[in-house]
Amino acid sequence: MQYQDTMFSPASGSRAALLDLVQMLTGLALVVFMYLHALFVASILLGPQVFNTLADFFERYYLAQVGGPLLALVFLIHFFMAARRIPFSQQDQKKVWSFSRLLAHRDTWLWTVQVVTAMIILIMGAIHIWVVLTDLPITADKSAARIQTGFWLGFYLLLLPMVELHVGAGWYRLGVKWGVIKSSARKKAKRAEYYITGFFILLGLITLARFMFVSVS
Repeated sequence: MQYQDTMFSPASGSRAALLDLVQMLTGLALVVFMYLHALFVASILLGPQVFNTLADFFERYYLAQVGGPLLALVFLIHFFMAARRIPFSQQDQKKVWSFSRLLAHRDTWLWTVQVVTAMIILIMGAIHIWVVLTDLPITADKSAARIQTGFWLGFYLLLLPMVELHVGAGWYRLGVKWGVIKSSARKKAKRAEYYITGFFILLGLITLARFMFVSVS
C-alpha cells in the first residue's frame, strides 16, 4: 500500500538540533518534576502534618515562590519547542491521523497521545499553576478544601491521567529518539512505562480520595 501526500516538516540543521536539545532538556526537567510532585502531594497519605511539614520546608526556602514561576517558564519553553512539530491546522491533523492509522505502529500512536494530552495540559496545567501560586502558602487544608468543592475534584481527575500519559510517553520517546533505549530494549522499556504510568495514576487517585476525607478547619 502506498500513501502519497505532503506534510509540514520542521526545518533541519544546527538550529533545529539546538531546539531539539532544548526540548529534550526541558522535557526531562518536567518529567522529574512531575514524578517528584506526585510523591510530594501523596505525602498526605502519611497525614496532613507530614504534608504541611514538607510544604513549610518549600515555603521557608522560597522554593514555591521561585520554583513556581521557574516551572511555568520551563513549561512554556517546552511547549513552544514541541509546538514546532505539532500539526495545528485541520488539514495536517487529518494527515497525521491517516498516517497513524496506516502505520498502525505503537510508537506513532504514542506521539499522537502526546500531542492530544499536550493541548489539554497546556490549558489545565496553566490554570493549576496559577491557582496554586496565587494562594500560597500551600497547606493540607487549602488543598483539601479546593478538592472537596467538587469542581476541582473533576478537574484533577481529568488532569491526572493526561499528565501521567504525557510524561510516560515523553520519557520513553526521548529515550528512543536519543538512542538511550535501543531497539532490543524497547519492549522492556514500554512495559516499564506502562507500569510506572499506571502506578502514578493509581497513586494520584488514592491521593485525591485521601484529600476528600481531610477535615478542613
